[in-house]
Amino acid sequence: MNALKCIKTPAVSAVRSLIASRSLSSSAIVANNIRDDLKQSANRATTWSENQIEKKNAFKGPRFENTDIDAQPQPKAAIELIAEEPIRMVEGRRARCDGGGGALGHPAVWINLDRPGDHACGYCGIRFEQKPHHHHH
Repeated sequence: MNALKCIKTPAVSAVRSLIASRSLSSSAIVANNIRDDLKQSANRATTWSENQIEKKNAFKGPRFENTDIDAQPQPKAAIELIAEEPIRMVEGRRARCDGGGGALGHPAVWINLDRPGDHACGYCGIRFEQKPHHHHH
């Protein structure tokens, strides 16, 4: 940015103002052209993250003016789908998760199961829990 300070041309001014406008939070820009016909995912009523833009605000502007949203794919929200996955019960103190599906999965991680309750994989959200074990003397 320092290299642009001393140059004063219309192109540089345009770049400077573009950089300034891009640094605004996206929620401050969404006021115009809101689509009331757009809902969140079929299995989700609202957003689930602070910085997520609602679909009716995100799908606006010239790019979406002539888009028939009903003809577009309507994927379900992954946050709801992963909650439907059953908890995987594991023998021993740790679980290995690679997301399954070979090349479609994710890097293998080991998840420590010492604390009670279930533990979600940081990559895919699948939950693991240690099977209850009984000590016999």
